[in-house]
Amino acid sequence: MGKQRPSKPRERRSRVRYVARRKPCSLCADKVKSIDYKDPVKLRSYISDRGRIAPRRSTGTCAKHQRALAVAIKRARHLALLPYVPAHIHKMGSVDTGD
Repeated sequence: MGKQRPSKPRERRSRVRYVARRKPCSLCADKVKSIDYKDPVKLRSYISDRGRIAPRRSTGTCAKHQRALAVAIKRARHLALLPYVPAHIHKMGSVDTGD
Protein backbone atom coordinates (compact mmCIF):
# COMPACT_ATOMS: atom_id res chain seq x y z
CA MET A 1 0.00 0.00 0.00
CA GLY A 2 1.34 3.41 -0.72
CA LYS A 3 1.90 6.29 1.60
CA GLN A 4 -1.23 7.74 3.06
CA ARG A 5 -1.58 11.44 3.43
CA PRO A 6 -2.92 12.85 6.63
CA SER A 7 -6.62 13.44 6.28
CA LYS A 8 -7.58 17.07 5.78
CA PRO A 9 -11.09 18.35 5.72
CA ARG A 10 -11.84 19.13 2.09
CA GLU A 11 -13.01 22.57 1.34
CA ARG A 12 -16.01 22.76 -0.85
CA ARG A 13 -15.98 25.71 -3.12
CA SER A 14 -19.37 27.13 -3.55
CA ARG A 15 -19.75 28.16 -7.14
CA VAL A 16 -22.42 30.59 -7.99
CA ARG A 17 -24.28 29.12 -10.90
CA TYR A 18 -25.28 31.44 -13.68
CA VAL A 19 -28.91 30.98 -14.56
CA ALA A 20 -29.73 32.61 -17.85
CA ARG A 21 -32.99 34.50 -17.74
CA ARG A 22 -35.13 34.31 -20.86
CA LYS A 23 -35.47 37.52 -22.78
CA PRO A 24 -39.01 38.83 -22.93
CA CYS A 25 -40.62 38.57 -26.34
CA SER A 26 -40.44 42.03 -27.90
CA LEU A 27 -43.46 41.29 -30.08
CA CYS A 28 -45.58 40.28 -27.07
CA ALA A 29 -44.42 43.39 -25.21
CA ASP A 30 -45.52 45.59 -28.13
CA LYS A 31 -48.80 43.62 -28.35
CA VAL A 32 -48.30 42.85 -32.05
CA LYS A 33 -51.35 41.03 -33.44
CA SER A 34 -49.87 40.00 -36.79
CA ILE A 35 -46.46 40.21 -38.40
CA ASP A 36 -46.50 41.89 -41.80
CA TYR A 37 -44.27 40.36 -44.48
CA LYS A 38 -44.35 43.67 -46.38
CA ASP A 39 -42.25 45.40 -43.71
CA PRO A 40 -38.66 44.31 -44.50
CA VAL A 41 -37.10 46.82 -42.10
CA LYS A 42 -38.74 45.17 -39.10
CA LEU A 43 -38.02 41.65 -40.39
CA ARG A 44 -34.36 42.52 -41.01
CA SER A 45 -33.61 42.50 -37.28
CA TYR A 46 -34.58 38.81 -37.14
CA ILE A 47 -32.17 37.77 -39.91
CA SER A 48 -28.48 37.13 -39.29
CA ASP A 49 -25.68 38.63 -41.36
CA ARG A 50 -25.49 35.26 -43.15
CA GLY A 51 -29.10 35.57 -44.27
CA ARG A 52 -30.47 32.96 -41.86
CA ILE A 53 -33.52 33.31 -39.68
CA ALA A 54 -32.28 34.01 -36.16
CA PRO A 55 -33.18 31.39 -33.52
CA ARG A 56 -35.47 32.02 -30.58
CA ARG A 57 -32.67 31.78 -28.03
CA SER A 58 -30.88 34.77 -29.54
CA THR A 59 -33.85 36.98 -30.41
CA GLY A 60 -35.94 36.18 -27.36
CA THR A 61 -39.18 35.75 -29.28
CA CYS A 62 -41.84 33.36 -28.01
CA ALA A 63 -42.71 30.21 -29.97
CA LYS A 64 -45.90 31.65 -31.41
CA HIS A 65 -44.22 34.76 -32.77
CA GLN A 66 -41.16 32.83 -33.98
CA ARG A 67 -43.37 30.68 -36.19
CA ALA A 68 -45.14 33.76 -37.54
CA LEU A 69 -41.77 35.47 -38.13
CA ALA A 70 -40.47 32.49 -40.08
CA VAL A 71 -43.51 32.50 -42.35
CA ALA A 72 -43.30 36.27 -42.88
CA ILE A 73 -39.58 36.13 -43.68
CA LYS A 74 -40.10 33.30 -46.16
CA ARG A 75 -42.90 35.22 -47.87
CA ALA A 76 -40.79 38.36 -48.05
CA ARG A 77 -37.94 36.36 -49.57
CA HIS A 78 -40.27 34.84 -52.14
CA LEU A 79 -41.40 38.32 -53.19
CA ALA A 80 -37.77 39.55 -53.28
CA LEU A 81 -38.27 41.96 -50.38
CA LEU A 82 -35.54 40.14 -48.42
CA PRO A 83 -32.50 38.30 -49.77
CA TYR A 84 -31.95 34.54 -49.52
CA VAL A 85 -28.14 34.60 -49.52
CA PRO A 86 -25.52 36.84 -47.88
CA ALA A 87 -24.05 37.87 -51.25
CA HIS A 88 -27.21 39.85 -51.94
CA ILE A 89 -27.11 41.41 -48.49
CA HIS A 90 -23.67 42.88 -49.17
CA LYS A 91 -24.66 44.15 -52.62
CA MET A 92 -27.91 45.69 -51.41
CA GLY A 93 -26.58 47.15 -48.20
CA SER A 94 -29.40 48.17 -45.94
CA VAL A 95 -32.99 47.60 -46.89
CA ASP A 96 -34.73 50.73 -48.13
CA THR A 97 -38.46 51.12 -47.89
CA GLY A 98 -38.55 53.37 -50.93
CA ASP A 99 -40.36 56.18 -49.10
